[in-house]
Amino acid sequence: MDNRTALTGLDFSPDINLARYLQNIRKYPILSQEDEYYLAVKYKETHDKKIAYELITSHLRLVVKVVSKFKGYGLPINEMIAEGNIGLLYAIEKFEPDKGFRFSTYALWWIRAAVQKYILNSWSLVKLGTTAAQKKLFFNLRKIKNNLNLMDDREMSSDILKDIAEYLDVSVQEVTDMNTRLKAHDGSLNVPVDNGDADGSSEWQDFIYDTKPNQEERLAYRETMDYRRRLFNRAITVLNPREKDILYKRRMSDDNMTLDDLSRIYNISKERVRQIELNSIRKISKAIEVMQ
Repeated sequence: MDNRTALTGLDFSPDINLARYLQNIRKYPILSQEDEYYLAVKYKETHDKKIAYELITSHLRLVVKVVSKFKGYGLPINEMIAEGNIGLLYAIEKFEPDKGFRFSTYALWWIRAAVQKYILNSWSLVKLGTTAAQKKLFFNLRKIKNNLNLMDDREMSSDILKDIAEYLDVSVQEVTDMNTRLKAHDGSLNVPVDNGDADGSSEWQDFIYDTKPNQEERLAYRETMDYRRRLFNRAITVLNPREKDILYKRRMSDDNMTLDDLSRIYNISKERVRQIELNSIRKISKAIEVMQ
């Protein structure tokens, strides 16, 4: 169970009967702005589970409203609601009531972010991308195509591609690539293939060429990689802690962070984060050249 769920002592994930869940959450009252502020201040001071319960249950309908806008992605509604509820729990922990914003306004960002992250992770076995531009393209391309009545699988004209690219501030190639990926679907290698076999037992995986290197090639590769790894580990010592952290989170982590994320963490501009990242790479490259 998520640690934020454990905080409240409750599991706010919808059960298999989604209709019953939607009916149950209607019984929770919607808080007035004054009550919402009072509870948020009290929770920040006490971290009382009962107060968290009131804040959470009064905003469960907000989660459902956000999720309803993502129904077109073909993912289970109850799972998207569960992810949105996790975002709501994050919002309660992060909310600063004295800044003057409604909790619902603040929670909306966390709920949407949690649902979008789930969709990105679930849409394809192949990672769709983590940059802010790619996320924007992923979540807006379908909406734009729907508005233009282009939801079938036909190719878009060059003029339409150009207009979409300009509107979303991305390249035409990025729009083309994302459109192709959104039309594609993950498939199983165990799907039977009708190739005339008497027993019909062939599967797609039977026709995949084995590209694995032989023993000698693996040994040579391992020795080369070990050498490069030692060089890199020595070279990275030329970076200061901030440079190491930014480079790791931008280039070496499984879940790479965006320039915007890091700019908020370090309280610097996105352009400055980019400069630090590129300068770090140059430093390491120069150090490796000296060592070789």
